[in-house]
Amino acid sequence: MKRCVKCGVVQPLANFYKATGTRDGLRGDCKACFKARAKARYPQVRDQAIARAKKWREDNIERFRETQRRNRSTDEAKRKARAGHLKRKYGITLERYEELLAQQGGLCAICERAPRDISLHVDHNPATGAIRGLLCFLCNNALGDFGDDAGRLVRAVHYLAVHEAPGEIALARARAYALKRAA
Repeated sequence: MKRCVKCGVVQPLANFYKATGTRDGLRGDCKACFKARAKARYPQVRDQAIARAKKWREDNIERFRETQRRNRSTDEAKRKARAGHLKRKYGITLERYEELLAQQGGLCAICERAPRDISLHVDHNPATGAIRGLLCFLCNNALGDFGDDAGRLVRAVHYLAVHEAPGEIALARARAYALKRAA
């Protein structure tokens, strides 16, 4: 156990970062206090920190690329990247995504097909940001192409119903196939 010099709380040694050159080999301030101080200081040194990181990356480009390749190839890294994307873009956790997926039986909420690509896309109301469900790529894009406008979708359904002619569709497909073979 050790007392933090900043907050004065006695904590387990695991709550302190290592520091060579100190009597006990640990920093005097706990991890929470260190992080708080670093977070408060970052806006003042942001540009210098970014420049320093960029210079190191340029000077060590092969090492940087190899580390990126190695880190991205692990299942853990892929899971973390997915979790970060969901949190940043939609404000949901990976666990919440998996709950939605289980509620939908692993299928698209509209066409009820399994995803053709890596995963189902999070569908949200662009005006409010509210999550509506999980959709396959095609259904998600279709809603976007229709501008999330229910009236346009109803008119499209009506259009398809009025112009439904199975014989004409078969004839058009046969003509297209014949033209493709002739070319």
